[in-house]
Amino acid sequence: MDDKLMQNPHYAKAMEFIRTTDLNALENGRHEIDGDNLFVNIVDSVMKTPQQARLEVHDKYIDIQVPLSGSETFGVKPRVECKEPDGEMNVVKDILFYKDPVEKTITAAPGEAVTFAPDTAHAPLIGEGTIHKAIFKVRVV
Repeated sequence: MDDKLMQNPHYAKAMEFIRTTDLNALENGRHEIDGDNLFVNIVDSVMKTPQQARLEVHDKYIDIQVPLSGSETFGVKPRVECKEPDGEMNVVKDILFYKDPVEKTITAAPGEAVTFAPDTAHAPLIGEGTIHKAIFKVRVV
């Protein structure tokens, strides 16, 4: 694990929350853990093909994504290797999408946490059907 992540107190608090909370018991929506420093969105989302999935990055937040109802595949690419931004960074939503194709993927089993720091572009929701998942937003310090 990245030393910088481990030194982030919000990240440590997120990992503790994941270890000690039944995420499946949380209702859909936003749940504040430490205000805007750390919160989790519980969502149901439609999965996509690798061609439909879009790489995204964030500046202000680290994403910790936890699939709950099934496995989820994520496209991954170092941010510095992304060449085709799809517009500008939306500073309000803290998201920038890329048109770059998904070339490398990782798959997370239900309950497995996957962390995406601002230096890593990720394309979530690759798979079939719908998925129930937790998306933690951890403020960068």
